[in-house]
Amino acid sequence: MGKTTGFLEYERVDGPVRPEEERTRDFLEFHDRLPLPEQRKQAARCMDCGIPFCQAGAMISGMMSGCPLHNLVPEVNDLVYRGRMAEAYRRLSITHSFPEFTSRVCPALCEAACTCGLHDAPVSTKENEKAVIEYAYEHGLVTEEVPAVRTGKKVAVVGSGPSGLAAAQLLNRRGHAVTVYERRDRVGGLLRYGIPNMKLDKSLIDRRIRLMEEAGVTFVVNANVGKDISAAELKEKFDAIVLCCGASNPRDIKAPGRDAKGIRFAVDFLSEVTKRLLDSALVEFPYDLAKDKDVIIIGGGDTGNDCVGSCIRLGAKSVTQLEMMPCPAEQRLPSNPWPEWPRVLKVDYGQEEAIWKAGHDPRIYQTTVKEFVKDEEGNLKEVVVVSLSPKRDEKTGRMNMVPVEGTERVLPAQLVLIAAGFLGSEKYVTDDFAVELDGRTNVKTAPGAHASSEAKIYTAGDMHSGQSLVVRAIADGRAAAKEVDLALMGYTNL
Repeated sequence: MGKTTGFLEYERVDGPVRPEEERTRDFLEFHDRLPLPEQRKQAARCMDCGIPFCQAGAMISGMMSGCPLHNLVPEVNDLVYRGRMAEAYRRLSITHSFPEFTSRVCPALCEAACTCGLHDAPVSTKENEKAVIEYAYEHGLVTEEVPAVRTGKKVAVVGSGPSGLAAAQLLNRRGHAVTVYERRDRVGGLLRYGIPNMKLDKSLIDRRIRLMEEAGVTFVVNANVGKDISAAELKEKFDAIVLCCGASNPRDIKAPGRDAKGIRFAVDFLSEVTKRLLDSALVEFPYDLAKDKDVIIIGGGDTGNDCVGSCIRLGAKSVTQLEMMPCPAEQRLPSNPWPEWPRVLKVDYGQEEAIWKAGHDPRIYQTTVKEFVKDEEGNLKEVVVVSLSPKRDEKTGRMNMVPVEGTERVLPAQLVLIAAGFLGSEKYVTDDFAVELDGRTNVKTAPGAHASSEAKIYTAGDMHSGQSLVVRAIADGRAAAKEVDLALMGYTNL
């Protein structure tokens, strides 16, 4: 696979990135592609390693190692190296629904498990994937299969995020009549409103949706199932229903002063930024949301980083990101060996931009908010933060982060964005469908299955497994489609 000595001959080279001074003036994508001849050299670095951990998609020490979609990574890389891009696209399409999304927003689990990465820089599989899918679009290779025969079965998919779109795509290809319900004004779910435009240009979603509509998938927007449309109505109309509503119940921060004006959930903030940008065709920036404000972001992860980048673009006076956990090591520790996901310090685009603007990393580790301070009109003006220290619980053995007395300090803040993760699915949906939930309020299913406790009702994505990655949601949506098809037809060829 690849060039036998490619990993020895070629250094890893990533695609060009627009400098911070330029890219923070707009909300456009800033990662460009290498010229195809150069990308072929990068694909040549894929070694004939014998055991491609990159495509394993296995859980190791509670973390995913390798691609959950089980993409045929070495084979795709080999075809890119040989310049056979059309074949590379066909090979990638065997396992993948939407490479245009993951090649932009995935943390590249495949690269973290790359054998070449054990002693050197891993193969740039993510950028190889992007080169393949964009070549395929540019040369008219991307189509959505229109089934020759319709089965007469009707399936409703509730939610148009990555899992919902993946399930709808395969079920439509099989010949079922698929209707996707989305409560927002545009299709895409998390892809549309949870990820900023500079990270995933929304025209890419529209491009794929047009193909799916042409192939027969029906999309209904502004349709809030569980409120505007009842579960009973869908059960009567459809042979199967797949719930793909996400883990959209945000975790709150309970501290005195929480009712102050100026405290928002991060996803609500990101959603409003994107909606207002799209409503103005990316011409009018919603500066009023953050301009000249001291912004405190509570929580790390992708959402926290996206808030950092968005606030910098919106003219924030300062941006500070609070993380409860200690700062990760810069290199793998012996307790975190390859091919586990590397628990190492990551400086993402938002932090890069904050460092460029302010001269220092915006993150403060082992710190949380103790109190929100309001002015006389109820507006947020400051936060009291406190340092945290790890302490083992004697009963459970778990390590908890506990406040350290005497470490309180005051930070100015007129806007706080809570990016502390999610607690599971939203109650009004699961109540209406009367499905059983697990301990994390996700829809309960048998291990490895997608059927809920209620007949005809299935689930996929974050609503099934909890907050996770786009690539895992796509994989789960595909798996759910196969299970639904088997139940409807008695066999499946998905």
